[in-house]
Amino acid sequence: MTITKRDLIKVSGLAGLATATGISAAKAQPLQNMASDTQPISADERRARIAKAQKLMRDQGISALLVEAGSAMVYFTGINWWRSERLTGVVIPAEGDIAVVTPFFEEPSIRESLEVGDDVRTWNEHESPFALVAQILKDRGLKRGKLAIEETVRHFVVDGVANAAPNFKIVPGQNITRGVRLYKSPAELALMQKANDITLAAYKHIHPMIETGMTQQDISSLMSATTSSLGGSVQFSMALIGESSAYPHGSNKPQTVQEGSIILMDCGCSVHDYESDISRTWVFGEPTTKQRKVWNTVKHGQELALETAQLGVSAGTVDDVVRRYYEAEGYGPGYKTPGLPHRLGHGIGMDGHEPVNFVHGEETKLTPGMCFSNEPGIYIFGEFGVRLEDCLYMTEDGPKLFTALSPSIDKPFG
Repeated sequence: MTITKRDLIKVSGLAGLATATGISAAKAQPLQNMASDTQPISADERRARIAKAQKLMRDQGISALLVEAGSAMVYFTGINWWRSERLTGVVIPAEGDIAVVTPFFEEPSIRESLEVGDDVRTWNEHESPFALVAQILKDRGLKRGKLAIEETVRHFVVDGVANAAPNFKIVPGQNITRGVRLYKSPAELALMQKANDITLAAYKHIHPMIETGMTQQDISSLMSATTSSLGGSVQFSMALIGESSAYPHGSNKPQTVQEGSIILMDCGCSVHDYESDISRTWVFGEPTTKQRKVWNTVKHGQELALETAQLGVSAGTVDDVVRRYYEAEGYGPGYKTPGLPHRLGHGIGMDGHEPVNFVHGEETKLTPGMCFSNEPGIYIFGEFGVRLEDCLYMTEDGPKLFTALSPSIDKPFG
């Protein structure tokens, strides 16, 4: 019986795959954990974030900010929790200490990751968590005013708090949260750099392992296993083959690697909550003239985006410049296909997609500390697609890449 790499991925994982298929001994060895020397965000930095948010609240005449479980809660407090029908949230007053609201039976678990503050208010199943929020506001000397809501908080939470604290006007909180989270600190950038390094190293490791007959899931599983071995927490691992690459997020039509197949991968991991997002496209075998031309066109678009993304330029302009170039090459117009049907890029940090975006009409000016994906693509429905993606961050000297751009369709990783 012939054992293929695809079979081994399913039954024995990365180590078995490497050993049984004759991949070099160096690659067969366990991969080194690249994240072992990283440091999570400190409690002092979280306190500084809270202080900055509080200043923004005072400047805007806002009394307090309500945050629900999710990345914003992790960002300010270190509490890594999930959302359910039971509210776990944080109230950040414009002045004074923060307070956490959580079910009674969750308090010990919540305190395990709470890094700032010690005021944890609990509620039992027959009680209202929203009444606790109202009580926290009262205890902080707040009888009325504006209560800002972090932009991802669910409607039933907003409605419950509004009824429990009727003297407060509910207002959007994105000017506060974005005013802090949009600008990454050196510690945040270091974690994002490590996540990007791991993802690119995983790509380089698996690229020579791909063979004829592999499915999209085979390649995705191999990438995920490699990323985990390198110390990254896998966030997503997408592999699109052949016609599936024509659709930015693929299709359910089965595809396997064949000679001349386009392979488009979009993968990311996190290190201490901070994410990477890298896409690479290449051909298994010799590219056709059309595949090569489309790839080179996408590549030039990515380079144009990098040249355009300078301090003071609006984020929307970056998208516009690349889109105009693609239109001049016969694609589009605008967001039509064949062409680039999605935004040029998105913000990134603790969430894979954060404000603001490289998208037409976005007027936010590029400022040091902002982070973006730069991911133009050209998609030809029914045939194939090409996407190249690297993330960048804005410095005082302009944009800087976390990873080097893909050199060519023949050597996608150099």
